[in-house]
Amino acid sequence: MRIANTIAIALVAVAAAVTSSQAWANDAVKVRFSWKLKGEYAFFYLGRDKGIYSSHKVDVELGEGAGAQAALGSLVQGNEDVVIVPAIFAISAIQKGMPVKIAALYQPKTPFAFISHPDRPVTEPKQMEGRSLAVSTGDTATAYLDVLCKKNGIDCSKISKVQIDPQIKVPQFLQNKIDMITVYTNVDLPLIEERSGIKFAVLDLPKYGLSVPGLAAVVSDDGLAKNQDILTRFFSATSEAIDLMRKDPASAASALRSAWSAAPSEELIRQSVVATSLSLQAPEGHINGWIEENVISDAQDLVMSTEDGATRKEPSQYYTNALLQDR
Repeated sequence: MRIANTIAIALVAVAAAVTSSQAWANDAVKVRFSWKLKGEYAFFYLGRDKGIYSSHKVDVELGEGAGAQAALGSLVQGNEDVVIVPAIFAISAIQKGMPVKIAALYQPKTPFAFISHPDRPVTEPKQMEGRSLAVSTGDTATAYLDVLCKKNGIDCSKISKVQIDPQIKVPQFLQNKIDMITVYTNVDLPLIEERSGIKFAVLDLPKYGLSVPGLAAVVSDDGLAKNQDILTRFFSATSEAIDLMRKDPASAASALRSAWSAAPSEELIRQSVVATSLSLQAPEGHINGWIEENVISDAQDLVMSTEDGATRKEPSQYYTNALLQDR
């Protein structure tokens, strides 16, 4: 009888321990990037390595991607909880009926530019006339070239647009076979300049009116309805990770590099992290990622200017701030 009682007590203890463990287990959140690892993703790795996500009872799984469309498709299929893509691609997808929402917008303005060689610099829009520009599928800047031309009184017909494979545009540019290419100033530019040893001339596109919303987190409508508490904790942790990255870019660079096979130098990653930190802007008094309606409305105008059959929607159909607990 004593043995039976002892076994029963032990079984109760084990069951209680399992129940307690389950009650306190972290919730998993699967995150897919739209592309391969780069400096602007560093805050996610910093947050994971420093235990910020864990402190919010979240286990975050981070994965590389193969393009915004593939990431968004995987999200809708339920394979991911959050995808990190340029917001303009999400707006285009929602315009076409995809059941997703932008849940956080970290870059209200994409930090991109056209760069040119220092001996033939293009630093003002009018100087683009008579020059050649690489144009590639998925290149956001060249997709909205007509908008830039209109805003700055440029004759777009005087720009030689050269269709080129994205994989070879940098080599073609470095070989002086093309005058200008698009780069992300927080990611591509430091890398190209380090490898080439050249300081290129920069035409800052947001400065001249081409404001395209960039880095954003997107969730499915289904996930928004079913996992609001988990996702809210994820976004709170992500905001804290961004704040820490601003204070400690070296640690952010180190955290990313430890997860990045064939990574560039840690100093180069740190430069990218610092530049990214400057591009991540939130409205005063709001959490990182907070979305302003006018940014989405303006982006919808951009999409409608280039996509046939696009129809105007209420801005609220594109985004939600419901998962962002304010400061």
